[in-house]
Amino acid sequence: MTALCENLERVEEAIAAACRKACRPRSEVELMAVSKTYPASTITEAASLGLKLFGENRVQEFASKTEEIASLRGDSSSSLRVHLIGRLQSNKAQRAVELFDAVDSLDSPRLAERLNEFAARLGKRLPVLIEVKLSTEETKAGLDPESTEAVALLERIPDLQHLDTQGLMTIAPWGVAEDRTRACFRSLREWRDKWARSYPKLQLNVLSMGMSGDFPLAIEEGATRIRVGTALFGKRAPYAGPQ
Repeated sequence: MTALCENLERVEEAIAAACRKACRPRSEVELMAVSKTYPASTITEAASLGLKLFGENRVQEFASKTEEIASLRGDSSSSLRVHLIGRLQSNKAQRAVELFDAVDSLDSPRLAERLNEFAARLGKRLPVLIEVKLSTEETKAGLDPESTEAVALLERIPDLQHLDTQGLMTIAPWGVAEDRTRACFRSLREWRDKWARSYPKLQLNVLSMGMSGDFPLAIEEGATRIRVGTALFGKRAPYAGPQ
């Protein structure tokens, strides 16, 4: 048994335990394997173990992997899907639409307009998540949920016909007490519920929250998608390539 196979078993056991604790079925939680900084061969191995959803942080980094995993991607329900989960600059929006199956880090009206424009050119409807900043850490990206920019995005996005807005994403603060982590996840769920009432044209079913160190808490607080990298693939080396 490979190290990845053993790690996947441990992660699945932890997901199942968190689901039982929260009285939720395992089928409600989608596992995204975060493959940033790992080679395409790691994605191929993970796909052979049944993982089909992957997250990448950088446009150029993933571009270097696409040829090697091309045969695993397609239009069937069993095909491998890769989402952009890192911050996206507007000038890279076109390439992101070309490369990725979804963008989970939408954080401005301007970026929404750009993604919609390029998705229209390609004749596709691009799934997106709105990234919400619920931490005071300067390194965290995302929309301030109480900002006028958030209102502008939520009012505009139903009219962008080439974007399929599916939910929200957030990253909890690092190295804080469990109650603060829970509060962050709970807040995302509460903002989702509030916005779903205020903007009924939007379908916000996906709550992407929780990573290797805190995904059990996220599941208990309502996550429908967790993003796990280190717990699956091991400690990653710092990325030193193109952005």
